[in-house]
Amino acid sequence: MMNIAKEHKVNEQIRVRQIRLIGAEGEQVGIIDTRDAMNMAREAGMDLVMVSPQAVPPVCRLLDYGRFRYEQQQNEKENRKRARAQEVKAIKFRVKIDDHDFNTKTGHVRRFLEEGHKVKVTIMFRGRERTHPELGERILVRVAESLADIGAPEGTPSMMGMDMNMIMTPRAEKPAKKERAAEDAPSAPAPSAAAEPAPGEPVANAGA
Repeated sequence: MMNIAKEHKVNEQIRVRQIRLIGAEGEQVGIIDTRDAMNMAREAGMDLVMVSPQAVPPVCRLLDYGRFRYEQQQNEKENRKRARAQEVKAIKFRVKIDDHDFNTKTGHVRRFLEEGHKVKVTIMFRGRERTHPELGERILVRVAESLADIGAPEGTPSMMGMDMNMIMTPRAEKPAKKERAAEDAPSAPAPSAAAEPAPGEPVANAGA
């Protein structure tokens, strides 16, 4: 027996007397008895699926329910993937960060950008450090310059409480190697003037 999803009534689960039927190609069949629609579904080797239970009468459609559920699940998976790709990641830096920690955290930002995420880079100030915002700006500039090949700041840094924030967003894809090679290739040399005879000079006989 087919495992029926809770959100759809299928075949024998449809208990109303009449439905508005949509055919397998999306054509409007009209209002018919549910029993007749079930017979049409069986003859076509398809399922009768209620797609709009709130309508009067409910709307049903002839389709391959197994394939319909598979495509629906694939769409949901793709939507979840897109939602994850749009997620904003966060990495925090201290004002007095050493080179090792800076390189480690910048590496994390790079990985997130490569995965297609935006990244919120936060500089956390302590106590009197807040009176020197230029120290935080200096770190953010350094981060942006280190990642210029793969990301770019989205707007200017902003202060929020004791933190300074900057959003890094992934860059568009780089131009294809073939295009870059064409741009870098030297232009063809101009034809030599010596190849053409001077005015009045006899042309050499090719057969000589």
